[in-house]
Amino acid sequence: MNSSDIRSRFLAFFEKRGHTVIPSASLVTSDEKGVTNPTLFNTAGMQPLIPFLLGKPFHGANGIEVTRLVDAQKCVRTIDIDDIGDKTHATFFEMLGNWSLGDYFKKEAIEWSFEFLTDKKEGLGLDPNRLYVSVFEGDKNAPRDEEAAGIWREVFKKNRIDPGGNTQSGEAGRIFYLSADKNWWEAGENGPCGPDTEMFYDISSSDMPQGHFSGGLLTHEEYVKADDARQVLEVWNDVFMQYEKKDGKIIGKLPKPSVDTGAGLERLTATLQGVDNIYDTDLLKPVMDKIKELSKNWDSGSVESLKSARIVADHIKAAVFMIADGVTPSNTDRGYVLRKLIRRAIRHSDILGMPPVLEKLVNVIQVQYQSIYPNVINKDNGKEIQKIIQAEESKFRETLKHGLKEFERLATKNISGHDAFSLFSSYGFPVELTIELAKEKGISVDLKEFESEFKKHQELSRSGAEQKFKGGLADANDPMVLRYHTATHLLHQALFDVLGEGVGQKGSNITAERLRFDFSYGAKMTDEQKKKVEDIINEKIAEKLPMSQIIMPKAEAEKTGARHFFGEKYGEEISIYFIGPVAGAMPTKSDLANAYSKEFCGGPHVNNTSELAGPEGKWKFKIQKEEASSQGVRRIKAVLY
Repeated sequence: MNSSDIRSRFLAFFEKRGHTVIPSASLVTSDEKGVTNPTLFNTAGMQPLIPFLLGKPFHGANGIEVTRLVDAQKCVRTIDIDDIGDKTHATFFEMLGNWSLGDYFKKEAIEWSFEFLTDKKEGLGLDPNRLYVSVFEGDKNAPRDEEAAGIWREVFKKNRIDPGGNTQSGEAGRIFYLSADKNWWEAGENGPCGPDTEMFYDISSSDMPQGHFSGGLLTHEEYVKADDARQVLEVWNDVFMQYEKKDGKIIGKLPKPSVDTGAGLERLTATLQGVDNIYDTDLLKPVMDKIKELSKNWDSGSVESLKSARIVADHIKAAVFMIADGVTPSNTDRGYVLRKLIRRAIRHSDILGMPPVLEKLVNVIQVQYQSIYPNVINKDNGKEIQKIIQAEESKFRETLKHGLKEFERLATKNISGHDAFSLFSSYGFPVELTIELAKEKGISVDLKEFESEFKKHQELSRSGAEQKFKGGLADANDPMVLRYHTATHLLHQALFDVLGEGVGQKGSNITAERLRFDFSYGAKMTDEQKKKVEDIINEKIAEKLPMSQIIMPKAEAEKTGARHFFGEKYGEEISIYFIGPVAGAMPTKSDLANAYSKEFCGGPHVNNTSELAGPEGKWKFKIQKEEASSQGVRRIKAVLY
């Protein structure tokens, strides 16, 4: 059974039982009010539904409230990033989930879980004799879940399977009580929470009718060992949302207990396809095969080669889905996570001896998923995602070229926090990479001192940010900052060209990753207007126009029509930067009069708009987002890539 069959069977099974099928939410978490403790990404199937699990009504497409839902939710989780490369961990994964919003509870959830896993006609047809389950043993927050254990005993008996003896005394059985770190689910310090019951499948020996263990029954100790050794694989989890947590403490029971139940598609697929790891399933094998094909250093018997290939496959797949949902590489928040994944993939592709062609892996993933998640094709027939990863790879390879030399120079001894920060700030070398390379050499990195240096840097950056456009620009030595600073001038004028006289700059924020530009305008821009603005800017970049500066008295400068902040206090001498042809060796007032863009500005800038196209001349200006900033003020975030 392939992964698409499993996904579609799951949705159909629960739709038949009164559940409304809903599409996957974006990987990017919602900023909607009422979403408790949003993380950077949706890390579990239940996360986008937290408001509804807390009692908010869910209305279907026809506006009628529904209380049963089913979906396949895209997730990204990086907490286990050091485990990527083993048999079961993945950064990107899909959670199949069925949900009761104050409707059915433990009995129906457990019975349907068992039925879907074992039924050969509508479900997955797994051997019920190979199933084991765990339930919550109880603690100071909530009592032992005898109700769930009792339901399981009845389910096993009804299907003529021995549930085992007295599980409380540790005799052989199929039902095991485990602690909160195994059988309790919560959405952080605040939100719905409750006990869960997990289902495990014996994958240890396919040639024995009842699994590796005689009679299919285990002692508690045998079960724990089998779980640790991955001889039994978790295939399902039913979470019973009975309680609400606030600031880390249980504050009471939910008015409408809900059910969050489902399974990781990757692990289910491995079980159904008879393999012991997710990378040999049809979800990851196509990209793994491509990596092996491209790897000059591939050694089929090498544990290191296999781990590196798995890291590349996992990280590039996660990157494709993150970019498809609007994330771009940067040094903060979601963009930093994406950048980290791409750079780790590059590092391990180099270990494998792959050429710099990660975009070829992107295409494999896009072909595989375009019918299920059409946005992986995105814009430009899928080329946009490939270009973003290609640009990031190009940037990082420049970083690696210089940074690796400096690392080798420093790595004759343990690396101080000061040196680790120097690698980061002067060479753009991520501290994670320094740590990883140091591990390979058996030396350490002083992370405490690195954090101290990093905090000093942040304080200086904040001070510098206050000086933007007032005699200086933060990070003025960074070529990307200069590019984006110049791009804001082009953007300001292009907005005026497309939207008219009402446009005026209200503020901006520039980093090495993107520009943010606030401007006065009373309506949301249309897609056509945004496209026109992009086209104008890219046209001016292609024209290779010089950026020039003229200094003149304030009264004279105000007559030139150069854009500036009205009401801003300027000195008697004004610096005007303008973009346009220059007739002679030096810029003149005549050149200024004929310029495309001209603004009061302290600089600095690039010398020519062609520099905005990047080292290879391939970058384009792209508006990522246009949104309201405040009443009558719009905000644009844009990138060059």
